[in-house]
Amino acid sequence: MDPLYPFVFAGLFSPGPNVILITASGARFGFRATLPHVAGVAFGVGITAGLTGLGIGALLAARPGLTLTLKIAAAAWILFMAWQLLNASRLKAKRPRERPFTFIEAVLFQWVNPKVWAVAMAAAGYGAGLGPWVDAQRLAGAFSGLNLFVCLFWSFAGTLLALLLTTPAAWAVFRTVMATALAASALMVFL
Repeated sequence: MDPLYPFVFAGLFSPGPNVILITASGARFGFRATLPHVAGVAFGVGITAGLTGLGIGALLAARPGLTLTLKIAAAAWILFMAWQLLNASRLKAKRPRERPFTFIEAVLFQWVNPKVWAVAMAAAGYGAGLGPWVDAQRLAGAFSGLNLFVCLFWSFAGTLLALLLTTPAAWAVFRTVMATALAASALMVFL
């Protein structure tokens, strides 16, 4: 078996911004409503991995100033999402049209998702000696295909978790735990 696949699976299955957001979305909005978010993540990580295979990862590694700027933007965006998740019940009163990520929002989030970039840059080291275009397609296919199943799993897990969240207090604890984990992932951007 190609060692790329277990590495990518482990990197994408472990908790990070996508896993936290998709689990929370499954719990808050249900499995079916979270499917556009799931599809957007799977498509977006494929694009990110493919671009990394084409050399964007090497460009970022060679430009520390650009890398720092992207890290700051990523951390700020993730902290903003954690704040929104933590304050979801208060924000709902102000904005009653709460909804899960759309397909496009989920795709675009991958551009500032530090975990996806880190896993993609590390996975680029599993090159099979192929040309850059073929290697980029290999990375994109591995990331998209595996992440689709990872996201479906976490979305369904969130939906099942919602069965246990039967009181406002339980939802408050859930939101606090998920928002804290998401905020911690923003801090890991700089490690």
